[in-house]
Amino acid sequence: MEFAYTWPATQGEWGAWASAAATVYFGLALLFAPRLAFRVLRLETRPDKPHAIAEARSTMAGFYLGLGLCCLLLGNQPFLYNALGFSWLFTAFGRLISILSDAGNKPFNWVALAIELVLAALPLGFVLGFVA
Repeated sequence: MEFAYTWPATQGEWGAWASAAATVYFGLALLFAPRLAFRVLRLETRPDKPHAIAEARSTMAGFYLGLGLCCLLLGNQPFLYNALGFSWLFTAFGRLISILSDAGNKPFNWVALAIELVLAALPLGFVLGFVA
């Protein structure tokens, strides 16, 4: 089996690739600068629970890095871009539920929701044929 990396060729492929690259960026931030990432996300760990940082480095960073790197390294794979798009879509859905039911109607959440919807729309738009 031969491995040959192909760069994105169309506008849709570049959008999906950009979403994957942003996902990897978020994963790297959570892996190597979890305290800074938590501050940006407006989260904080309790002083008596310093091991909570492990959650950022493992569960959060691991998921972002695993999915994002698979999309980037394995090239134009529709099933991977589907997984990426739907993962971001469900992330946005969870944030919307929080805005509506957890008193999360704050500007930060609306900006984050918009970013998550864009990160979902880029790969899904390409895979579903809305952007060539």
